[in-house]
Amino acid sequence: MPNIEDRHRNLIKHLALGAGRILLMHYESDLKMEMKGEINPVTIADRDSEDFIIGKIRKMFPTHSILAEETGEEIGKSDWLWVIDPLDGTTNYAHHYPTFCVSIALFYQERPVLGVVYHPLLKEFFYAERGRGAFLNDKPIRVSKVDMLGKAFLSTGFAYDVHETEEDNVDNFRAFLKQSLAIRRGGSAALDLAYTACGRLDGFWEMRLHPWDTAVGILLVEEAGGRVSTFNGSDFNIYNREILASNGLIHEQMIEVLKNRSQIK
Repeated sequence: MPNIEDRHRNLIKHLALGAGRILLMHYESDLKMEMKGEINPVTIADRDSEDFIIGKIRKMFPTHSILAEETGEEIGKSDWLWVIDPLDGTTNYAHHYPTFCVSIALFYQERPVLGVVYHPLLKEFFYAERGRGAFLNDKPIRVSKVDMLGKAFLSTGFAYDVHETEEDNVDNFRAFLKQSLAIRRGGSAALDLAYTACGRLDGFWEMRLHPWDTAVGILLVEEAGGRVSTFNGSDFNIYNREILASNGLIHEQMIEVLKNRSQIK
């Protein structure tokens, strides 16, 4: 384990709160959503939030590596890596649909050690530290105790390229719809994972994600007592494109649904 210091903790909290203020400032305006490439939306808020976060990190930790959504590639080569989503839920945000967040993780030697997911509209601050637990507004959180998939409240999402890829998650959605209590599609993987960590959701799965979508959530879920894997149950890392997260109690049941989805009617 690395030596996590107060300067790491204080900075990641400062970054999330500051970026949240930037998002709220732009949220009150008439936002224009642009497209980066043909399918991926972006707003001025994404860029301003990311510029703020990266600027502060470079000032305090100039040798640390950075991987951020709008920058798109890892900057630097260090044991320390910051993984940043300056605005998760851009489409929601641009349409004033109130489900979006800032997501910032700090990795050491490819393992997440600190993470924050901040929902500025609700002022909900999810925080996790490796070996020290997961918290919502400074109160410890734990995953749910639901142990039957038929009683489970789940969430998922669909990638921006859902219109053009065969990996569209529709078959998985249909299978879980038949096997679970209910499913929601919130539009922010970071919040879905945070909600799994605090027990609002019992499980979450999604495909075609990027490192900044899952970097904080995997730490939150694990520190809250849950489990994170790929669809077949193998170890997950942020460069995997598919994720399965749960309270642990329904994890094997969810793996079975994903494995047998074509047979579920």
